[in-house]
Amino acid sequence: MSRILIAEDDLGIVSFVQKGLRAAGYATAVAEDGETALLMARTGGFDMIVLDIGLPVMDGFTVLQRLREEQVTTPVIVLTARDSVTDRVHGLEGGANDYMTKPFQFAELLARVRLRLQDPAPRQAATLRAAGLALDLRARQVDTGTETVDLSGREFALLEVFMRHADQILSREQLLGHVWGYDFDPASNVVDVYVRALRQKIGADRVQTLRGSGYRLVDRSGS
Repeated sequence: MSRILIAEDDLGIVSFVQKGLRAAGYATAVAEDGETALLMARTGGFDMIVLDIGLPVMDGFTVLQRLREEQVTTPVIVLTARDSVTDRVHGLEGGANDYMTKPFQFAELLARVRLRLQDPAPRQAATLRAAGLALDLRARQVDTGTETVDLSGREFALLEVFMRHADQILSREQLLGHVWGYDFDPASNVVDVYVRALRQKIGADRVQTLRGSGYRLVDRSGS
């Protein structure tokens, strides 16, 4: 199991990223300031670092510079609100493997993590199975048992979340966070719209609505 260090002082983002990465099968640890991040990264016990730039005590650029000067080659994805070209260039030339700006969508962050890790585990697990469905993670198609259906990007991301949490109640806010990113409008009805679209493709009885709570993918097979 790959271990990922999240160097971030915003506890809301920490919780959001940590939950998503753990759900995807990664182990995580958190450093809330740059000095702690540097000390933890130096141990060599991590396969990836997700690094904020605006860290207290020591900023992310300095952490990155120190790591590369000390020949620590752990892949680093910078995740920051700083979106100027100058900052991007500074980060990439300073040794970052990737650079993402906030607000962000978790699905994109996860894709970048998998790419940079080149982790064989997610690649080998090319098919996700639950509730009588087989989701092809590469082709973005789902086998419903009677037909194979193509999914849009959002439909795929939504179904993947449901299948990874089969039989669990997921609130609209949780689904917004996982599929549409950290920066979302809790009053939006986009989840309801996409659930309806997904039901048309996989069968209306598979996704249960729980009034006041959210949705659940019903997995009667126990798979």
